[in-house]
Amino acid sequence: MYAESQPKEDTGSRQSKRYEEFAFVLDFIPRGKSSIIKEREGPLVQAIGEDRLTLLEILASNSAEFRPGERIPIGKENRIKIVSVLGKLDYSELTNEARNELEPVLEQMIPQNEPKYIAYFNELQPITPRLHALELIPGIGKTFMRQIVNQRERKKFETFEELEKRVGLREPVKLVAKRIVEELSGGSRIMLFVHR
Repeated sequence: MYAESQPKEDTGSRQSKRYEEFAFVLDFIPRGKSSIIKEREGPLVQAIGEDRLTLLEILASNSAEFRPGERIPIGKENRIKIVSVLGKLDYSELTNEARNELEPVLEQMIPQNEPKYIAYFNELQPITPRLHALELIPGIGKTFMRQIVNQRERKKFETFEELEKRVGLREPVKLVAKRIVEELSGGSRIMLFVHR
């Protein structure tokens, strides 16, 4: 059930990728205590991974500064402002600031990865005879779902702007961001966007 609703990845290498190369900052705690490693203190960043949407705790360099929404390299070879990725966070371990920033940061991140996210609208399939995966995205009911399916059969969507014009669906980026927050916060058993 879960696998059927996932769109196919563009390349084989992306499918097997297990680690995030980039993350978007949700909160920066200059003098923080790690939720993951006991006794670990220092400048900490809570962030969301760009590719797999993993919530992460990151140990930052002592002199580094971060702002919410900043895209930072966290891959093994590419680290500039960080020392190490300490591990995955659960939504409940996020600071209030990180929770407040999550949706706005996603709304900034999704358009930067538009082909990946528009592919979901082109490829999501029914989950059961009565429920289509598209209907799990907030704001998409049976009517919009049918319109999306009919339109994509004629021609695949290439941009969010095209999706809005052809179907009349307002602010699809905000709708996707809301769904991702729902998945990360444990509000859904079925994952469309977040990798377990």
